Amino acid sequence: MADPYSTLGVAKSASEAEIKSAYRKLAKELHPDKNKDNPKASEKFSDVTKAYDILSDKTKRAQFDRGEIDGEGNPAMPFGYGGGGGFRGDQRTGPGGFSGFGNESSDFGDIFEGLFGRGGGGSGGGPFGGFGGRSAPPQKGANVAYRLSVSFIDAATQAPQRIALADGATIDLKLPAGVETGTQMRLAGKGQAGPGGTGDGIVTITVKDHPFYEREGANIRLDLPVTLNEAVKGAKIKVPTVDGPVMLSIPAGSSSGKVMRLKGKGFSQKSGGRGDQLVRLMVDLPADDEALIKLLTEWTDPRDVRAELGV
Repeated sequence: MADPYSTLGVAKSASEAEIKSAYRKLAKELHPDKNKDNPKASEKFSDVTKAYDILSDKTKRAQFDRGEIDGEGNPAMPFGYGGGGGFRGDQRTGPGGFSGFGNESSDFGDIFEGLFGRGGGGSGGGPFGGFGGRSAPPQKGANVAYRLSVSFIDAATQAPQRIALADGATIDLKLPAGVETGTQMRLAGKGQAGPGGTGDGIVTITVKDHPFYEREGANIRLDLPVTLNEAVKGAKIKVPTVDGPVMLSIPAGSSSGKVMRLKGKGFSQKSGGRGDQLVRLMVDLPADDEALIKLLTEWTDPRDVRAELGV
């Protein structure tokens, strides 16, 4: 069974941040959209997702470290002998239907005596007298991995998303606050059926890039072109946001690079509320405009605008 630490390439002592960073790097490299002609990459992507599902959950990570679950998140058989409802060895069947351990004369009483001591403080005779006859609980069905690609604007505004499940059903999902590429959502009971219950669906989200918005934490950055007239005289102009266009007042005498803030127009945050949209003004000058060239020929800016740079 795969070790999730090895799958992600991190040490057992890795922090949550190191685990998340390793997962995001591998997810980007192995994402099926980038490896359409490489089925092995898709398999590795699924393995990486399963490993992150365990290590990103504090409870599951602790259970794995204690040997209570395996690399798939399923309950482990006692003493590490797991497998298919019995003890696995060389597949030769011994007395009572148990598989042998490479020696048909092996006595399970000797094995458990070595673990617990003869009698073990329990009652009753037989090789399992001190063990109480307990067996591993029935295993849940396997989890099913899903991938969901979300537009930049939908991620910022937490727009509902529809996803098709393996059984053909469709459900609507509400994106969590702070959603980003690599975020996972758990769909309880939407995995495969098993004797111990149904597994879960694990949805891994990819947030698409946008042609002119750029994410910076919970904030969104936008470079906004403005004319020389608007920068010099000031103006009220329409600005795009993820919620739709809004009007922004540009102060007179604004320079290229000036940043203006639109409150609450960024991404949703886990702590509540939303980030802001940071609008950087970029003065866009026309090329070879004779009237502008003539105007500037007759006017010169007397300031030493690079004095503070020492040049």
